[in-house]
Amino acid sequence: MTAVGIDAMEIWTGKLQLDLPNTFAPVKGDDPEKYTKGLGLEKSSFPDVYEDIVTMGANAAKRLMDRKDLSPEDVGRIDVATESAFDHSKPVSTYIAGCLEQVYDGDFRHANKGERKFACVAGTQAIDDAYNWIKAGRNRDKAALVVATDTALYERGDPGEATQGAGAVALLIDEDPDVLELTGDQGYGSMDETDFLKPNQQFPSVDGKRSMQVYLARMREAWEDYESIAGKIEPDDFAYSPFHTPFPGMVRKAGLFAYRRLVRNTPVEDDLAETIGRQPREQDYEDRDAYEEAISEYMDELKATDLYQNWYAGTVEPTLELSRNVGNWYTGSVHIARASALRHAAEMDKDLAGEKLLVASYGSGAQAEIHSEVVVDGWREEIEALNIDEQLESRYDLTFDEYEQVHNVHDYDKDVEVEEFTAPDGEFVFTGWGRMNERKYEFAE
Repeated sequence: MTAVGIDAMEIWTGKLQLDLPNTFAPVKGDDPEKYTKGLGLEKSSFPDVYEDIVTMGANAAKRLMDRKDLSPEDVGRIDVATESAFDHSKPVSTYIAGCLEQVYDGDFRHANKGERKFACVAGTQAIDDAYNWIKAGRNRDKAALVVATDTALYERGDPGEATQGAGAVALLIDEDPDVLELTGDQGYGSMDETDFLKPNQQFPSVDGKRSMQVYLARMREAWEDYESIAGKIEPDDFAYSPFHTPFPGMVRKAGLFAYRRLVRNTPVEDDLAETIGRQPREQDYEDRDAYEEAISEYMDELKATDLYQNWYAGTVEPTLELSRNVGNWYTGSVHIARASALRHAAEMDKDLAGEKLLVASYGSGAQAEIHSEVVVDGWREEIEALNIDEQLESRYDLTFDEYEQVHNVHDYDKDVEVEEFTAPDGEFVFTGWGRMNERKYEFAE
């Protein structure tokens, strides 16, 4: 059977940055380590005055199409995943297609376009849709373009304010891919939850403590479902495990949970038993509370072991590098984690072809998906073609007063005039509103 997967990827970060330990923390009166060690964050990306989810998504898509020498006729499907949409009817994919048609010959008239919404897991769902579309033979030898684009803003003073971010990831899904082959092994965990939501509002309502609990609960269910399909998996089965990363500190908890699941009923658990005992089994306790207390104590001991720390350092930690410097990209977060893993492998000169990734996506509301991907020949050339380091280094460093201005610019309820901080150069820009209050875009040479 023909392989289907990720043929190329591109990243576009907002062109502004907020330095959390050196700019944000002093104004808030916080210890910088609250951000660098607690949340695991150094900087957040923000969109300039002329940037938004359309420009970032279109710029990532254009860079991908240019590098792969594609025309609109090569693309049969455009799906945009976002939880920052500004229109309840017209999908962001139509805006992005309209932008691209300004610079390419031909058009996307015969491409299927849509918008996926399920909080941060929507980007993974859009990849699933594209995979199924191709596997069903409905693609007519065309590829699918998936764009995950978000501006993750919180109310000023909200506990989530430090985790903000903005950027886009564009992914080309096609036959005979050059980066990763998607497998049919998937697991899901989904429940009706109210951990994080935006009922007719731009900024989220968040129950922080519950959100963490729901994240882990849905991941556990997805893990169980995955193993019911793929069979028992162990720590050495995967080169990297990218998780949805709202902030790296949350992944530390998810990584510990994952490792406990991975080593359960394996020789590794036997080795660990010599120092910290075997994992508690629920049937050995009188009630759920006693069992959960025992699990909590076991996890504290597990976290301190060399076996766990070495696994985490090699399998999870490398996925967090980009997130530390851009913040939360909502639908793009797990795809940033995947890119970070592959960048790390290239920097370490690893021969990764044939190795597997275990990808763990999550969206509040709530759903987790766990699936596996196989790295294929060609991955190194694709990853080394990314210019994300150049983008990060060229971001404008905001003062706190400037950050407040930028936040106001991108607050839908405010109408403020702020001068742009950077000059657009060979990219799509927001230029204002049309006669029906639609947003307008142009390509700035």
